Amino acid sequence: MYLNCKTFFSLLYGTIKTEDLVLKAAAYGIKMLALTNINTTSDAWDFTDHCEKNHIQPILGAEIRNESLFCYILLAKNNAGFFQINRFLSEHLQSKKAFPERYTGDDENVFVIYPFGKFAPETLGLNERIGIQTTELNKLYGFDPEAYPDKFVIRHPVTFQDKKHYNVHRLLRAVDKNILLSKQQQEDVAGLHEMFISPLELSSSFDSYPGIVDNTTRMMQCCTIDMEFRKNKTKKVYSMSAEDDRTLLEKLALDGLAQRYGNNNPQAKERVEKELRIIHQMGFNAYFLITWDILRYARNRGFFYVGRGSGANSIVAFCLEITDVDPLDLDLYFERFLNPHRSVPPDFDIDFSWADRDQIIDYVFKRFGSEHVCLLGSYSTFQRRAIIRELGKVFGLPKGEIDALEHPSGNYKQDKIHEQILFYSGLIKDFPHHQSIHAGGMLISDAPVHEYTTTTLPPKGFATSTIDMFVAEKIGLFKLDILSQRGLGHIKDTVELVRQNRQVNIDIHDIKRFKKDKKVAAQLMSVDTIGCFYIESPGMRQLLLKLECRDYLTLVAASSIIRPGVAQSGMMRQYIQRYHRPKDFVYLHPIMKELLEETYGVMVYQEDVIKVAHHFAGLELGDADVLRRAMSGKYRGMKEFDAIRNQFFTNCRQKGYEETLIVEVWRQIESFGGFSFSKAHSASFAVESYQSLFLKTYYPQEFMVAVINNFGGFYSREVYFHELKKTGAQLVPPCVNEGHYLTSIRNNIVHVGFIHVEGLEEKLVARILEEKGRHGSYFHLQDLIERTDPPLEQLNLLIRIGALRFTGKNKKELLWEANFLQKKTTRQVAGHVPLFNEPPVEFKLPQLKQHPLNDAMDEMELLGFPLCNVWDLADADTSRYITASELKSNKGKSVNTAGYFITDKVVRTVRGDNMHFGTFLDKRGEWLDTVHFPGSFRYTPFQGRGFYELTGTVVEEFGVYSIEVEHCNKLGIKSW
Repeated sequence: MYLNCKTFFSLLYGTIKTEDLVLKAAAYGIKMLALTNINTTSDAWDFTDHCEKNHIQPILGAEIRNESLFCYILLAKNNAGFFQINRFLSEHLQSKKAFPERYTGDDENVFVIYPFGKFAPETLGLNERIGIQTTELNKLYGFDPEAYPDKFVIRHPVTFQDKKHYNVHRLLRAVDKNILLSKQQQEDVAGLHEMFISPLELSSSFDSYPGIVDNTTRMMQCCTIDMEFRKNKTKKVYSMSAEDDRTLLEKLALDGLAQRYGNNNPQAKERVEKELRIIHQMGFNAYFLITWDILRYARNRGFFYVGRGSGANSIVAFCLEITDVDPLDLDLYFERFLNPHRSVPPDFDIDFSWADRDQIIDYVFKRFGSEHVCLLGSYSTFQRRAIIRELGKVFGLPKGEIDALEHPSGNYKQDKIHEQILFYSGLIKDFPHHQSIHAGGMLISDAPVHEYTTTTLPPKGFATSTIDMFVAEKIGLFKLDILSQRGLGHIKDTVELVRQNRQVNIDIHDIKRFKKDKKVAAQLMSVDTIGCFYIESPGMRQLLLKLECRDYLTLVAASSIIRPGVAQSGMMRQYIQRYHRPKDFVYLHPIMKELLEETYGVMVYQEDVIKVAHHFAGLELGDADVLRRAMSGKYRGMKEFDAIRNQFFTNCRQKGYEETLIVEVWRQIESFGGFSFSKAHSASFAVESYQSLFLKTYYPQEFMVAVINNFGGFYSREVYFHELKKTGAQLVPPCVNEGHYLTSIRNNIVHVGFIHVEGLEEKLVARILEEKGRHGSYFHLQDLIERTDPPLEQLNLLIRIGALRFTGKNKKELLWEANFLQKKTTRQVAGHVPLFNEPPVEFKLPQLKQHPLNDAMDEMELLGFPLCNVWDLADADTSRYITASELKSNKGKSVNTAGYFITDKVVRTVRGDNMHFGTFLDKRGEWLDTVHFPGSFRYTPFQGRGFYELTGTVVEEFGVYSIEVEHCNKLGIKSW
């Protein structure tokens, strides 16, 4: 009788968790239950799983609505019906079309239940029904439903648990409509009766109509769904047959083996053959070939990519050029990627440039068919602060009160409304709020994707599943991660700029050469890494200095220990100490020495956790893998994590370990939560870092231009332009004759791109550049105006940034002339070129002088930074201040220096105060690091961008010098 149940996946409507709905039904002894969320089937698989565990017959369907208007319910009679419902929903969700008033899809495998009064029973088809709610029974007086014995069914909606959750439902509806609760209309909310009542109470309501009760039961008994969990449903065959896949993969792997290792490397050949056997046994031939196919296409298009994650443990992946990490070189074991003990098969993570990723996704859809491909969805959930803010708006609270609720202080007095907001925010926490897209996951299914999920069409423009990665995993759909990052754009564009500017072709995949290059090693040792992938942040640069990093293997370790899980647990500091003094510490236990000698007893990689859990605590490899996944945040709940924790402690106690030892080992494991890397992942990151580092070492100007044009990285544009100036490049403002929309380089002259000019319209720049390309350079201001007809305010921006300096006139003269010409000159159609090149109008003007500081101020306003040496603007005697290079000779002393503020990092202390770590540039343009304890920062905080006088004590840690700041005073800017 329960054929219209919703969960909180009826977003901002339902209030019941999927498992709780099933458990409630089980408590009532219910044997059949239908899930009909609004316009989605997102949790259908979870629902089915829970039903089977509780011996309930699951029925799948959907409640179709156009906004607040209820249309009908669809129930799948079988798997074919579920497929039809998913396809029907997807068609309308993707096209944004309203659902039809009457169901137009397949009616052979789908039951359709309309609201009472919508259609006359005699007009209904074989599988169409009319649903009667308990609140509508009075409408049956004078009407004989027995005349249509199979057309009426009970429709009792289940939307919330109780009166308390009815209030939650109302609040969610107000949030969805973005209205005050007091303005809510009755049609926007469900009826108060839509709770889970007992079967006896529900059937008793229909005592006068036993035929309706029987018909409801008969209809539900006709619905069966057969779902197979955790069996591979990813595309199983790449070529014509599974055997063809096996032989093709073997050929490609052996061809790659010869290319990567030569023809006489028995160790590599043995490893390849071993992996091929396991890949075939576990049915992963097609998965490798699909990945290879995608990357072959990428290489043919000249797209750069990095294969990373645990896939880099595979020598077959290395031979197929899926990754550039040599697993033999790093002693990476394949079983971390693929083995029979893994709880869930793995996936490949492939990074592409942000500019290329969409073309790769488009290729996958077209290559393997849109019926079988979709992006993987995800769900953003309500968290405390967001809920409070939303509920505060619903209750009509002013911003100040909402802020006070978000960040309560001891002296803030709460009233009744505040208490309600805090109470209901606790109930709503972790509810799904809206559907999003997984960072990079794609599903390529053997059967059409609509057999498993509904799909939507987000603004990205690619069909996206309404199931998330956890459900996909449960189904047996193993994602392929097609990710994007700016770092690869840096590399790709640098290679092209070097080819254009220097006529040099670079083999960017010659990683072995980069690792051995002494200049690259020196660049790494000096930590001249600004713009380089993953190794440019202040924290990473300091870590590399502390490790005296000069080689690939040390960089691999650094890429992992910089992660918060290692750093915040104190293990990063221990690693650095032990790295420098490997004989001055004692391992926690002899087994730990055996397992972790390479990392000085510190768990640095996910593999370390698996080894410790298996060899030290005696967990099965499968359980150790569950621990790894739970620790990495790849489970939605903590049940698995808690169960493994208990098993860990039980096993360790049985082995006779001391309790303090068990607790400490577990503390180190737990500290990894959500932040650990696999060793192969770190190795992949380090490969990309080396590629960036090689380009920065040998082609620093082109590299920095590429970094600037990809708009990514840790720092602001100003820092990257500063780095560009340090290379000796001549940096000049945009120019309508020489410049481009993006920053460009010719020889060592760099023109700032028009894209950086605040307020300048892209369409005008495109018109100017197109006209120049078609008819040649501009001769003078009047020529530019006549050929492109720029609006006066846009023309003024071009003049102020210096884009018309080719005229030989200063900005003040040009601004005066522009104002006159735009008003007096006959307007031309943009793009009109006069038959003869007439001389411009001559103006007799008084002498208008331009001070150099005027240019700097214009640049700061329009670009956000000056193109001159920024210290030329400081209103201070810089000779009074020491530089970063002088800190070493002043260790332990109080010093006075000045810095140009770049960025800061805030760390929460044990007491809950904020501690700041500042990053500045000194007067020579070198990096200056500062530490600001809560006490001093409270009295002398940062005041935004600019120059600061810094007074404090020089401190040193592992050869890295910084200043513990006592006073921090902002300096002024010169005036004229």
